[in-house]
Amino acid sequence: MSYPLEVALRYMGSRKRAFISISTVFAILGVSLGVAALATVMSVTGGFQAEFRDKVLGVNAHVLVLKYSTDFREYRSIMEQVEKVPGVVGVAPFSINPMMLTHGDATATGVLLKGVEPSTSLGVGAGPNGPVAVLDLPRYILPGGDLSALRLPGAKPPERAAPALPPVPTLDEAPPGGAPPIPLPGTTAPDAPGKSGRLANPLLDPTDEHGRDLGLLHAMEQRIREDERKAAAAPSQPDEAPAAEAAEDDEAAEERFAAGPVGNVEPEGGYKSVLPEDDAIPAEVDPDLCANPESVAKMPGIVIGSSLAKNLDLDIGKCVMVTSPTIGFSFTADGAIKPAIAKHFRVIAIFEAGFDQYDSKLVYTDLYEAQAFYGQGDTVTGVEMRVDDIDAAPAIAKEVARTLGSGLYHTMDWEELNRGLFAALRIQQIGMSAVLALIIVVAAFTVVATLIMVVLDKKKEIAVLKAMGATNSAILRIFVYQGGIIGFAGTTFGLLLGFAVCKGLLVYGFPLDPKVYFISHLPVQVRWTEFLITGGTAIAICLLATIIPSTYAARLSPAEGFRDR
Repeated sequence: MSYPLEVALRYMGSRKRAFISISTVFAILGVSLGVAALATVMSVTGGFQAEFRDKVLGVNAHVLVLKYSTDFREYRSIMEQVEKVPGVVGVAPFSINPMMLTHGDATATGVLLKGVEPSTSLGVGAGPNGPVAVLDLPRYILPGGDLSALRLPGAKPPERAAPALPPVPTLDEAPPGGAPPIPLPGTTAPDAPGKSGRLANPLLDPTDEHGRDLGLLHAMEQRIREDERKAAAAPSQPDEAPAAEAAEDDEAAEERFAAGPVGNVEPEGGYKSVLPEDDAIPAEVDPDLCANPESVAKMPGIVIGSSLAKNLDLDIGKCVMVTSPTIGFSFTADGAIKPAIAKHFRVIAIFEAGFDQYDSKLVYTDLYEAQAFYGQGDTVTGVEMRVDDIDAAPAIAKEVARTLGSGLYHTMDWEELNRGLFAALRIQQIGMSAVLALIIVVAAFTVVATLIMVVLDKKKEIAVLKAMGATNSAILRIFVYQGGIIGFAGTTFGLLLGFAVCKGLLVYGFPLDPKVYFISHLPVQVRWTEFLITGGTAIAICLLATIIPSTYAARLSPAEGFRDR
């Protein structure tokens, strides 16, 4: 052991003045608390990131391919292309739309209904050599759930809704621009000699190119014209008679009001009678499908979150109605009429991802059943993929975009899909770590103060060492070693304390409000890399704190040390 290190160990305490050793203890304690706080916070914030990442990836895919259009019918060819991209291990189509769920008197709005392919998305019936499941949803299914009933036997993609027919013109309706009226098929022009625009031969050609009954149209036109002729032939009444009759009616009403009610006005059953709360509708008019076990058993399956099941009082085997939020009727891009749709589903499984945002707002059903809500036929929202390395998902997403090579599609990875969430978590981790690192800086000032007191107290000893031939670098190393020992001891105790606190939080499971934090307990993830970074930072700060007092001691001359005595 070199004498600078031996002297540094002696200077850690003092037999004459105990306050020097006490200050050393407080310096070590300050560094320990700072290191423990920083290590604990980094573990908690890292736990939040890991927890949210697991929850997001548990019910979502790693990479998505979306189309800048609502008509994504060529998704099968897109799946064949992206399957060949290196790193992609699973591909599946999906459809997602907002819906409303109703069970009894309870209703949940803003629920996302996601249609998935049971074999490729969830691995249902795929077997050990089948396709890799894109989603990890089966891991979060509660006991009693059965995903095999998600698709009904014989199910197939829905047919595309037929386009709406053009408006029906009248027989005498003229086209725009003043041109003569164009006769419908099977009729003659109204201005033809000896003709009147009637059907040439309805028996031979009773319908037009759109399938409409021309004879019925002709009869309706005749009825309208007959009504117009009767209205024109009716004699007109003078205006004075209706006015006089209205005045007499007003006077009679005022007299009746002044005379008061006549007869018994008490309602049947007295004033204490109670009206029924609900209208009794006969079962044949509005049958309750959920009350019939046989009907429920034939319904398509649906998988819902645990929080949503609790809010709607649902359990496995119960019936729930899913309603499209479309109000009234609307038209699609091709002119097809799209009514609001309500369908009944049977709850076949309940999942609990641990993320309340998903457990209360996300449900899964068969892709074919989800497609039937909007009448677009065999079209999807997008294609989702699973990759072998989630950290490489951004690079794989770019490679998928290059493979498709079309401006009609765009790709997104799991982190980009939840950019706001993970950016906030990253900023929170950096900000809190920077703030708590100030505790170590404050502890470093305690180390500076301790070393300065040691230098001032040991001026005579320093002068003797220099007179005996000690170099400035040797004196400098004495106090650098002392500050390093304080930093190393404080860092070691701090890391042990931080590890103990993290383990205690894991064992205790500090509860959180899932409606505020989206998770039910405080997540903690102990990573040795973060502990090593924290310890190295603390030791470096303590060594930097020794520069000022050790430099002052190295520059101290022997004469100055003896003169102060």
